[in-house]
Amino acid sequence: MPISDITPEMMREIILDHYSNPLHKGRPSDESLYEKTHADSTNCIDDFDLFLRFDGDKVVDALWDGVACAISTASTDILCDRLIGMGKGEALHLIEQFMLMIEEKPFDEELMEEALAFRNTGKQAARIHCATMGWTAAGAILEGKDKE
Repeated sequence: MPISDITPEMMREIILDHYSNPLHKGRPSDESLYEKTHADSTNCIDDFDLFLRFDGDKVVDALWDGVACAISTASTDILCDRLIGMGKGEALHLIEQFMLMIEEKPFDEELMEEALAFRNTGKQAARIHCATMGWTAAGAILEGKDKE
């Protein structure tokens, strides 16, 4: 969806839908099959684990579990949805583009899909960390920087 086509009402609807009905919230039945990292915030209630399962280079499952505000819940849930099926390089590129969007810099909007709901987050300093926590955590796993 082009960025020009998404309205503020659509952004709110996407965020509220993923907050009320997160598709990827839960712990894996066998955590040993997943790489895991922890994310938390000193400014918000956000405190969750992110789990990525790989088949070789490809993300085959993504879950998160814990407590999170509406912005963090929706953003992390959308992240999980987008990562499934991507190779590590492709996933890191997606994360890079999301961060550029948050920083209000040029980005590839075609990659964002529902993550476009966060395009104005950079204007709300208090929400930037909430929106990027899951994305930063996923980047750490993908780059092999944070394995438990």
